[in-house]
Amino acid sequence: NQIRGLGVDGVANMFKAGFDKGIFFWDTADAYGTHDAIKAALKTVPRDKVTILTKTDAMSADKTKEDIDRFRQEMGTDYIDILLLHTRMSPTWNEEDKGSMEVMAAAKEKKILRAVGISCHSVEAMQVASKHPWLDVCMVRLNPAGERMDDTPETVLPIVKQMKANGKGTIGIKVLGEGSLTDGKQLDDALRYALAKDALNCFSIGCESLKEVEDNIARIEKLKVPA
Repeated sequence: NQIRGLGVDGVANMFKAGFDKGIFFWDTADAYGTHDAIKAALKTVPRDKVTILTKTDAMSADKTKEDIDRFRQEMGTDYIDILLLHTRMSPTWNEEDKGSMEVMAAAKEKKILRAVGISCHSVEAMQVASKHPWLDVCMVRLNPAGERMDDTPETVLPIVKQMKANGKGTIGIKVLGEGSLTDGKQLDDALRYALAKDALNCFSIGCESLKEVEDNIARIEKLKVPA
């Protein structure tokens, strides 16, 4: 829960400041250690006005169930909008994770979870995700330079577009190449790519300060490209 020494309250303040500027989608994960910051931030905004996504590293049904209960307690919320299986790479993840998927489907039936899916880290896993009936949402690595991606943009982009056409929610990550595309025109080009390719429903950018949040918002508004 430390981002450049901000601590829980500092990170919570970033969530709240983002909310005040129209950022209603909060992306976190068990591995990020920011559930407590989300709990603090939720004391300052209406729960039903934000969409919270988190991720589990669980590899079994029992651990997945434990994580769902723990995550809700840690974040101080009765439900989770989106839960993803984190960093899936195997082309047979849908078979290996069957137990976890069943637990998540049951929690979705009870409205404890609103949507389920995976954070994808291989083309093969992405191809399965693009058409699997269980999956509602997939996180995909996409940027114009191919930085920290599963393959080239030319290979990945058509799969993501097909996934979206199949009715799956597509969330872009590494849209700034994990920080390698943050210099001037590179940054604007990467944001323009994420906005204009009609492949992503939304995207997530990891920020280390409120200044970065404000700069990204200002750049996106200046681009004037419909998402």
